[in-house]
Amino acid sequence: MLNIGGLSEGVVIDHIKAGGAMEIYHYLHLEKLDCSVAIIKNARSNKMGKKDIIKIEGPLTIDLNVLGVLDEHITINLIKNDEIVEKRTLTLPEEVTNVIRCKNPRCITSIEQELPHRFKLTDKDNRIYRCMYCEQKFSRRN
Repeated sequence: MLNIGGLSEGVVIDHIKAGGAMEIYHYLHLEKLDCSVAIIKNARSNKMGKKDIIKIEGPLTIDLNVLGVLDEHITINLIKNDEIVEKRTLTLPEEVTNVIRCKNPRCITSIEQELPHRFKLTDKDNRIYRCMYCEQKFSRRN
């Protein structure tokens, strides 16, 4: 079991499917943050066998609930004063903006670059989102 000691304030994104940490790193644009970010890949997990973990130091202004689109099994631990003050499990968000991108070349988002990529959850059981402009399907199977 990995210890979150040494992180007095920040966020631990836990229970990421093994191999999925870098995708989350890029989706959250963590490379643009001016803080320490630790990525632990293939950590042992009783629940999952193997998992990835991301530790981010300092206060975050990012909406981490959107990560449910990528993997709803992720848990978010908020750390303050060396203690876990909040533990969040994620669900599939009903609507997401600028998390996933529309792949339809005819979509208005391909032409109007500044338009936000907006998706609505249309099939919760199959984790299917549809573009709010062109109805293009986005589905992610874990």
